Amino acid sequence: MQDLKNNVDAVKSIDPATYNSNQTGTGIDLQGYESSMTVVHSGAVTDGTHTPKMQESDDDSAYTDVAAADMEGTFADISTNAVQRVGYKGGKRYLRVFVTSSGGTGAIYNAMILRGHPHHAPAA
Repeated sequence: MQDLKNNVDAVKSIDPATYNSNQTGTGIDLQGYESSMTVVHSGAVTDGTHTPKMQESDDDSAYTDVAAADMEGTFADISTNAVQRVGYKGGKRYLRVFVTSSGGTGAIYNAMILRGHPHHAPAA
């Protein structure tokens, strides 16, 4: 298949909303896929800092930060109306997004994990 739709699956880790405290995203199972990428999409940032990072796990329970060597690119603090994307090269089964946030009124953002190169296409 040449099309992208049947070869990539997008799964939400953090719902779109306004946040002013730390957010722990839902763990996403990468089993059955050969690649993945994290996407953080932001709207208005009214105050504070909001710094995303990827975390990985073997069991969807104990998560650790992804090492720089296992990422393609890096995250910066979330800014107004921006999209950040960072690839994952690690070997763990689960991936999630964690955002360290501060500020009174916060920022609007969401995070997704894109899973690519499925073992069986079309992707779910």
